[in-house]
Amino acid sequence: MQNDRPSRFDAVIVGAGPAGSTAAILLARAGWSVALVEKQRFPRRKVCGECIAASNLPLLDALGIGAGFDALAGPPLRRVALMQGKRAIMADLPAASDPRHAWGRALGRETLDTLLLEQARAAGAVVLQPWSVQALGGSAGDHRCEIRCVESGEKDTLHAPVLIAAHGSWEALPSGRQSRRFARKPADLFAFKANFSGASLADGLLPVLSFKGGYGGMVVGDQGTLTLACCIRQDRREACRSAAPGLSAGEAVEAMLKRECQGVAKALATARRGGVWLASGPIDPGIRLRDDDPLFRIGNAAGEAHPIIGEGMSMAMQSAWLLCARLLRPAARKTDTPAPQWARDVRVRYNADWRHHFTSRLRWAAMFAQLAMRPAVCAPLLAGLSYWPSLLTQGARWSGKLRCAPTPASIAWLAAGLAGKPAEPVLAWPDAVQVTSVNKEGIS
Repeated sequence: MQNDRPSRFDAVIVGAGPAGSTAAILLARAGWSVALVEKQRFPRRKVCGECIAASNLPLLDALGIGAGFDALAGPPLRRVALMQGKRAIMADLPAASDPRHAWGRALGRETLDTLLLEQARAAGAVVLQPWSVQALGGSAGDHRCEIRCVESGEKDTLHAPVLIAAHGSWEALPSGRQSRRFARKPADLFAFKANFSGASLADGLLPVLSFKGGYGGMVVGDQGTLTLACCIRQDRREACRSAAPGLSAGEAVEAMLKRECQGVAKALATARRGGVWLASGPIDPGIRLRDDDPLFRIGNAAGEAHPIIGEGMSMAMQSAWLLCARLLRPAARKTDTPAPQWARDVRVRYNADWRHHFTSRLRWAAMFAQLAMRPAVCAPLLAGLSYWPSLLTQGARWSGKLRCAPTPASIAWLAAGLAGKPAEPVLAWPDAVQVTSVNKEGIS
């Protein structure tokens, strides 16, 4: 089948979630030709906690979706609660330094992803949806991406010097699909999510759930919809299904949560579930970056924290920024530097930036997750929190709620550029090099 779509681009991005669409916006606004490949049609529901930290909201403004987010997102999240059994310990969430964006908020993925994708399209990115990646070829600096339309079966081949993986952690590219086929283990964690209307959860409250073999959270997002999400071990999931024959896995988990966590039972007492339970997994927290990888990786394709800290979407968008900051630096590639060497130099520096900003979040998230899944072990901690609930506030700080990889000056610079104003020399790149404009020097 013939089409008038170009086959050669400056960058091909696989996955149009928060990471992929953010990268597409930034690169397209800088003048790059970008292909954004997404295998599912939007809007679509997705397993996700749906929280955006306050520190990430100025970046949404700079990307051009801040007004849409403000109009649709749920109430400001000002309080955090740790719920376990009959106990609920509450504390204030820390406020961000920007008074315009002091508190995080929640927005359904079907809405957020659509806002970002449409902004990428408006910026000039070529959106291929629903298309799936069938095979990858070529090498760093000269990639080949074979794609197929999910609905029509049409095939095409895209070429680009830059290939960016922005897919979900359990949606591997062809080269990694075989490694995902491993035997299930009792400790594997599976993620579940459902939405409810008519729930009764205090405005601005962000509960974290602790139960044997898992952890979870609740939040109110757009249109007053409550999202209940959790991760549960394989062995505990099977025990839930055995205790509730005839129910789906998600329904069995819901029954367990209501039975073992009084806060969930109260919040859902008057609620109605909208749609079916969604499930994904097993989740695979950890860092997936390699300096010898021919691809650039952002979002969950780069690394994943335990969802207990609710930083997944914020990390995804910030990782896209970090990569684009490296790709778009003037004179990032010298004319006498071979493309493969240029790509490796950029990747090594980006990988170091990613680890610098996000490794501590992964470590804190892993520790919090292990404690939450072992109620008997963390009983002394709960007793301490009853006397010093401010430790929950500090825990939110440790998990990265107030940190954003892009500096305020760089976000302001981006916002000015998207508004068509002259660029100011205030963008501090990761190594503190000052620039006065963004272009695609060295890519053509």
